[in-house]
Amino acid sequence: MTYTLPPSEQQDEQSTRAVATSRGVESPAPKGRNRGRIALKNLRREIPSSVLAIMFIFLIVLPMIFIIIAAFSTAVPRPGNPDVGTFTWENFAILGTERGVQSIINSMIIGTGAGLLSLLIGALLAFIAARTDAPWKRFIYIAGIAPMFLPALVGALAWSILASPTSGHLTLFLRDIGLGGGINIYSYGGIIFVLGLYYAPYTFMLTYSSFAMMNADLEEAASVHGAGLRKLFGSVTLPLAVPALAGAAILSFTLAMENFPVNAILGNPAGIETLPTYIYGLMVGDPQPNAAAAIAIALTAAVVIVTVVQQRVVNRKRFTTLTGKGNRPRPVPLRGLRWVATGFAVLYFTLSVGMPMIALVLTATSKNVYINRFMDLFEGFSFDRIAQAVGQSDFRDSMMNSIIMAVAAAVVGTLIAFLASYVRYRSTSRLGQLLEQIAMSPLAIPQVVLGMGILWVWLSLPFPVYGTIALLVIATLAVNMPQGYRSISSSMLQLDGDLENSAVMLGAGRMRAVRNVTIPLMRTGIVSTLLLLLMLGLREMSAILFLYTSDTRVLSILVFHSFENGSISYSAAISLVFVLLIAVVAIATQVIGIRERKFKDASL
Repeated sequence: MTYTLPPSEQQDEQSTRAVATSRGVESPAPKGRNRGRIALKNLRREIPSSVLAIMFIFLIVLPMIFIIIAAFSTAVPRPGNPDVGTFTWENFAILGTERGVQSIINSMIIGTGAGLLSLLIGALLAFIAARTDAPWKRFIYIAGIAPMFLPALVGALAWSILASPTSGHLTLFLRDIGLGGGINIYSYGGIIFVLGLYYAPYTFMLTYSSFAMMNADLEEAASVHGAGLRKLFGSVTLPLAVPALAGAAILSFTLAMENFPVNAILGNPAGIETLPTYIYGLMVGDPQPNAAAAIAIALTAAVVIVTVVQQRVVNRKRFTTLTGKGNRPRPVPLRGLRWVATGFAVLYFTLSVGMPMIALVLTATSKNVYINRFMDLFEGFSFDRIAQAVGQSDFRDSMMNSIIMAVAAAVVGTLIAFLASYVRYRSTSRLGQLLEQIAMSPLAIPQVVLGMGILWVWLSLPFPVYGTIALLVIATLAVNMPQGYRSISSSMLQLDGDLENSAVMLGAGRMRAVRNVTIPLMRTGIVSTLLLLLMLGLREMSAILFLYTSDTRVLSILVFHSFENGSISYSAAISLVFVLLIAVVAIATQVIGIRERKFKDASL
C-alpha cells in the first residue's frame, strides 16, 4: 500500500529540502559514513583526556608498577638494562627478620599513638571553635590551623632543641630550678607527641565543618531531657561526627605511619626505626632495592587496608542531620569551663608554634653555641649566624632550587588539576572517572615509596632528567596531585556549567568560553590551589629523598643534613628563613582570600 503525503506536507518537505540545499546542508550520508564520522568525533573528544591519562601514567602509575615488579623479582630495571630478573617471594622475607618486625611494631605504635593524640587535640579544638560559647573563638580557629604552616621537619628540629635529654632548653631549665631532667624527646612518647601536635590541624579542618553544620535540635532535645554536658557530648555530638572523626583518625594514622623526617630526627638517636626510615636505610646504606620495595608494598597495603576499614565503619550507619528544614546553630554553653577551653587552645598554640619558634630564634641568635645552663642562652645575641648562613652558597643554591621546584610544580600542577577536573565534570569523556581515581591514588601511597618508584622509572626512560630540578618537580607534582585536584574540583563543582554553555550557544568557541567565562569565575579557586601547591612544594622532603643531587638540593634537605651533621645552630638559622618563606606564601593566601570575599560581597 502506498501512502501519499497531503499536498501541504509535500510542499513543506520540498521547501525544507530547498532551504537545506540553499544553506549548503548535504543530504543524509550513508550509514557507514555516519558511523565513521561518529567514531572520528568520539576519538577527537577523547584526545585531551588521553593526553592527561598518559601524563598520569608517567607520574603515578608507572612508579607503582616498578615498585611491584621490584618487590617480586630478583633485579630492578636500570638504565640500559631492562632485565628484571626472575619472580621470587624472597624479598618479603625481610619483613620477618628481627629488624623488620621491630620496624612494623614501631610504626604501628607511633601511627596509632599520633593518630589518637591528633584526633583528641584537633577534634576538641574544632568543637570548641564551632559549637561552644568559649571566648576568643577567632584565635581558637587560628590556633587550630597555624601549625600547618610550620613543617613537621622544623617542628621536630625545634623540639629536639627544646627537650633533648642532655642539653635541651627545657631540660636545662628544669635542672637549674632543681627539678632534674626527666624530659627525653628521643623516645616513643616524644615522637608521638610531636607528630600529634603537627597533624592535629588536619583533624581540625576535617571535623570543624562537621561540628559547625550539625543540627543543634538533637543536642537541645537531649538537654531538655536532662542530659548534662558530658552526657550530651558523648551520646549525641560525638556519634553524629563519626564520619569526620573516622576520616581524620585514618588520615592522621596514615600520615604518621609514612612520615620520614620526624621519625628520622627523633627516632634515630634512640634507635627507634620505623618503616620509612628502614626503607631509607635500605636504599642509601647497603643498597637492597628489592627488599625496600617489598617493605614499600607492605606499607602501602597497610594504608589501603586501614582506609577500607574506615569506609566500612562509616558506611554502616546514616549520619544525616541537616535537612531542608533548615538549621539554627546554637552554641553549647560551657558555663565555668569557658576560659578553660580557651586556655587549652592557648596551650596548644604555645606548644606547637610559640615554643618551637622561640627555641629556633634563641639557638640561631645566641652568642653561646654550647650551653650548660639555661641562662647561658641570654648572655648575648647576634644575627651574625643567620647572616653567615644566608650568605653561604649552599643556602643560596638550596633556596633557589626550592623556589624553582615549588613554583614549577605549583604552576604545572594547577594546570593539570584544572584540565583533569574539567574533563571529569564538564565533558562526556569516558576517561574522566578513571583520571579522578588516578589523581587521588597517591593518598594511599606513602611519599617515600612513590619517590622510590619515580627514581626507577625516570632512570629507565630515555629522558635525561635525573640530576635536574625537573625530576624533583615531577615527584612533587605526583605526591601533591590529590590536594591540587580536590581543591580545583571543589571550585569546578560550585560553578554552574550553563554559564560556559551559554557563551558557546552565542557563538564563542569552547576554548574562548573557558578562557573568558570559566577561568575568570574560578580565579579564586585557581589562585588558592596554586598557593596551596606552592606551600606544599616548599615543604616537600620525603618524595625527593632519593632524587636530589648536590646540585639540586633544596632547603628541607639542607635542614635535615645540617641537623644530621650536628650543626644545630646552623640548621636553626636555615629553618627560620625556611619558615619565613612559607609564612609569606601563607599570608599571601589569606590576603587573596580576603580580597576575593570582599569582591564577591561587593558584586552581590
